[in-house]
Order: sequence, then structure tokens, then C-alpha cells
Amino acid sequence: MDIYKTSPIASLLSGNPYPGRGIMIGMTPDGKKAAFAYFIMGRSENSRNRVFVKEGLDLRTAPYDASKVKDPSLIIYYPVRDLGKTVVVTNGDQTDTIRDFLLSGSTFEAALDTRTFEPDGPNWTPRISGILYHGAGTLRYKLNILKSLDAEGSDCVRETFSYTAKPGLGHFLHTYVTDGNPIPTFQGEPERIEIPACVNCLTEEIWSNLDENNKISLYVRTTDLETGEIKERLINRYE
Repeated sequence: MDIYKTSPIASLLSGNPYPGRGIMIGMTPDGKKAAFAYFIMGRSENSRNRVFVKEGLDLRTAPYDASKVKDPSLIIYYPVRDLGKTVVVTNGDQTDTIRDFLLSGSTFEAALDTRTFEPDGPNWTPRISGILYHGAGTLRYKLNILKSLDAEGSDCVRETFSYTAKPGLGHFLHTYVTDGNPIPTFQGEPERIEIPACVNCLTEEIWSNLDENNKISLYVRTTDLETGEIKERLINRYE
């Protein structure tokens, strides 16, 4: 077993009907850009009734058809909050918890110590979160998962993984292993992935390999680590 194996994104997504929601963070092969992506999928009508909407450099989810919204609590949130040299990306309203803790001088980990997995038993959907710290030519990032300790949802496991970025390398964390009933929770360390050279390349590789029936929305961004130039792409299935 090669523990340092790095896989193309396509090989981890293609043929998997339901990895759920996913965060990818890393550095482009030239070492010049930070890259991240966030996607959502859905099986139920409520989960599928969503689009991504940009608000400046932040990103929020919104209902595609407001008349069909049944429970907004777990599907309407800000996946991305931009704080300048720090960017937060998550699969739930913990984005704002993290932002508020950072603005008060606290930390990513301290914020997530106050949160737990989603109350949607028997799935107990994990909360997954990422943070990027980028400066003049440098990039560090962290990924965190909050997941149930057991099938009963009796307690929360909190795991944080911290990385110094390397050219062409990224890490991928998603909520589920694949489809199921209940849906099996992601296990182990974030997966090592190959980060493509450009924002369009990354967007195409993710979107074209997500399950056609279940994919909903995708947001991808690269940031030049010297100039701060941002390039971004947003795809909504229902627009």
C-alpha cells in the first residue's frame, strides 16, 4: 500500500454515486496559486432545490424554487467566507462560527469545538470544514471533520488535519463514502489528489465526474499567491 499515492480527482469521483458534499484544497503544479473547490450533491427534492449565489467574495446557498423549500436549516448557509488572507469553506453554517471566532482572535479549532455533526439521524451527516492561510508566495491549509462516534449519534469525533502546501498536491474531504441507507460516513485521512494547472481544468475535472443524477452545484477558486489575483468558476445544475 502506497500511503503517499496521489490520485487524479476523476478517479475518486467517477462511478461514485454519492460522495455528498466535498471540499478540495491545494496548490497548482507551478506553485504559484492556491486552489480550492466546494461541491454539493442531493438525493431528496429538498436537497436538490439549491443553487450557489455569489456575494462579493463570499458564497451562499439559496433555494432554486422557494415554494418547494421544506426544511431550510441544513441546506441554506454560507459555504465560503473570505477574510482577505484567510478563507473559510465548509458544508454548513459552521462557516459563520469559524469566521466569528477568527474575528475575535480565536482559532479554527476552537470554533469547531463548539459544533457537532448534523442532527439528521440515522445518517448523522458530518460537518466538514476547511481553511486557507495564504500570503506572499506561501499557503497553509487545514481540513476538519466532525462526525458521529457511533450509529446512535451519542457523541462527536473531531479530527483536524494541517498541511503546508506543495506544488500539484491537494487534499479532498467529503461527507460520505458513497450512497447507502444509512449513508456511510467518510473515514480516514483526507484523500491526496492531483491539483490541475488552472481554474477551468479543476472545474471541468470535478463537474464532469460527479454523478449526473445527484450533482447540484460547484464553486472553484484559484488565488495567485504573489499578486492576489482571483479566478473563479461557479456551476449550478438548475440554472
